[in-house]
Amino acid sequence: MTLCISLAARPSNFGTRFHNFLYDELGLNFVYKAFTPTDLTQAVTGIRGLGIRGCAVSMPYKEQVIALVDTMDPSAAAIDSVNTIVNDSGHLTAYNTDYTAVQRLLEQHEVPTHLSVLVRGSGGMAKAVVAALRDAGFVRGTIVARNERAGSALAGLYGYDWAPEVAHLTADIIVNVTPVGMSGGPDESVSAFAADTIAAASWVIDVVAVPAETPLIRAARAAGKPVITGAEVAVLQAEEQFVLYTGIRPTADQVRRAADFARA
Repeated sequence: MTLCISLAARPSNFGTRFHNFLYDELGLNFVYKAFTPTDLTQAVTGIRGLGIRGCAVSMPYKEQVIALVDTMDPSAAAIDSVNTIVNDSGHLTAYNTDYTAVQRLLEQHEVPTHLSVLVRGSGGMAKAVVAALRDAGFVRGTIVARNERAGSALAGLYGYDWAPEVAHLTADIIVNVTPVGMSGGPDESVSAFAADTIAAASWVIDVVAVPAETPLIRAARAAGKPVITGAEVAVLQAEEQFVLYTGIRPTADQVRRAADFARA
């Protein structure tokens, strides 16, 4: 049997259920398990030593694992952020499928690229989101991050502005790339943006996957705003991980049913 895993500070059942559903659906002798590492270096060493085929990497480890892998695929190297590790006979290659997922969703939802963006967050996932936005053609943006070094560096890399707080800032597209609103976290009942910021926006995006209906997404729907949810991001990035681990591209129907099962 081939083992795949995830490493996350607050693991959810979504990835486990999604991948295992597809393994069963396609008759693959694979199994997927979620872990919270007590020592990240030892955990990655275990991937190599135990022959674990693939590993999903979540917050806050997306940047920390860079020093622990052998090769950075361009998808990860371009943004210094990793969400996937693939083990080929002890050689660990890092990828980032978050970037791909965000780009595909922007295209699928036909979000106009002339709109301005306001992104809250500056960590590993924020790097993927901002890179996807900029590469898709969104040239006007602001990064909001309390960490001036990280926030201003990310903003400068893509020609965006930086601000320490949202305050009275507004934009056509507002994006939450922080744990605010995440189930089980200290801010699970908090919206990442205030009502007036939501009201001024044309689109609202939240990358928090659990719950899919975060306080921000609920507030945006109530205000009549079109949304892209973290659950959508999670499905597309997980699909790309599945392909990297198995070499098999599931059908759109199989992906849909796996996502429905994972959310149930």
